[in-house]
Amino acid sequence: MRHADAAVSSQVSAVKSRTHRCVQTVVATLASILLLTPAFADEYRLSPGDTIEFSTVATPDLRTRAPIRLDGRVTLPLVGDIEVAGLTLEQLNVKLQDELATKVYRRRSDDGREIPVMIGPGEVIVTVAEYRPIYVNGDVSKPGEQPFRPGLTVRQAIALAGGYDVMHIRMQNPFLEQADLHGDYESLWTDFAKQQAVIQRLEAELQNADAIDRKALQDTPIPPSLAKRIVEIEEKQLAARNAVYRKDHQYLEDALKKEDHRIVILADQQKREKEGVDADIGEYTRVKGLFDKQTLPITRVVDARRTILFSSTRYLQTIVEKGRAERGRDELQSRLDKLADNRRRDVLLDLQDANVKLATTRARLKAVGEKLVYTGLVRSQLVRGQGSNPEVVIHRKQTEPIVANQDQELQPGDVVDVALQKRMILGDEPPVESKQSKADTGSQ
Repeated sequence: MRHADAAVSSQVSAVKSRTHRCVQTVVATLASILLLTPAFADEYRLSPGDTIEFSTVATPDLRTRAPIRLDGRVTLPLVGDIEVAGLTLEQLNVKLQDELATKVYRRRSDDGREIPVMIGPGEVIVTVAEYRPIYVNGDVSKPGEQPFRPGLTVRQAIALAGGYDVMHIRMQNPFLEQADLHGDYESLWTDFAKQQAVIQRLEAELQNADAIDRKALQDTPIPPSLAKRIVEIEEKQLAARNAVYRKDHQYLEDALKKEDHRIVILADQQKREKEGVDADIGEYTRVKGLFDKQTLPITRVVDARRTILFSSTRYLQTIVEKGRAERGRDELQSRLDKLADNRRRDVLLDLQDANVKLATTRARLKAVGEKLVYTGLVRSQLVRGQGSNPEVVIHRKQTEPIVANQDQELQPGDVVDVALQKRMILGDEPPVESKQSKADTGSQ
């Protein structure tokens, strides 16, 4: 047993001496690693998704690559399961040296014997074999995941993503689509001008005005002659509708006056008929008295009674005719009163529909305008080299979003949002947004 211990001790001493002879090699290796390490490595902290490489100088067969799991731990030879998330490489190196200080690695020689190997403090080498990927999103040809390389800049990441492009948005031939969109754009502005004129015509109709308030109309990018023609047509329609309304109103007023005049005549006639009936009744009473005295024949009494019946019938007919005239007058008055109310109700309903159509046209104008922007960007080949720099925002864990330029260096796990500067390619027309705000002001 003592001989075996002595043999082991001698082997350990031999290993230590061999280790000391490799010190210079280890120092040179570490120096080269430090020179190749990125500038941020001193501060970079390991995170799940990184892959570290563990090796030692004296035991190359222990070299291992281990990905950091979601729980922040890795499994390494001799060490086992260890927490590494949140540590820098230097901290991890120190931690592994402490763990391996008491470990003896038994390496099998070519002749099958096990040789114990002590791993010295300077022999542990830990590097990041693979960093977490970065993600490029936005106006690039191939948005998505990109491998991280030390010193990677935004410009290089965009190049890896295929360069600037908005063609990832579904689009047909940009030349043909832009022509179609321009046609829709102009047509929508014509509809917008027409709906404005309709609204002003309806508001003038509500106020019983004879002309449209042209000052309330918003300027639209259509030919002035077309805008003038639209307003003239609406003014003619306003005049025609006002003429129909006034004609109906005048007809009812005239009919009402005629009924009033007829009622006055029937009232006077009723009064005369009533006087005639009273006179006939008086005459009948006188004749009846003479007949009772036997001074007049019965025929005179019969004639007097027949006269009363005739005058009473005429009186009743006059009452009925006057009642009909009064009912007719009431109906005409009701129609006259409802004429204005019905007109106002119909105009308000038309005004509501016109406002809805105007809002719909405004929304479609905005949508077509935005499509024109993107189509123009595609057609102009993204205006490379013409001062249209992209907007770059870097999203980094546990930090605020970073507004960066194209030379900004990235870190593992960064998410890069790239947005091209939107240039309105609509010819000489003003931007849709400015028109939109004016339209909102005009409608109010």
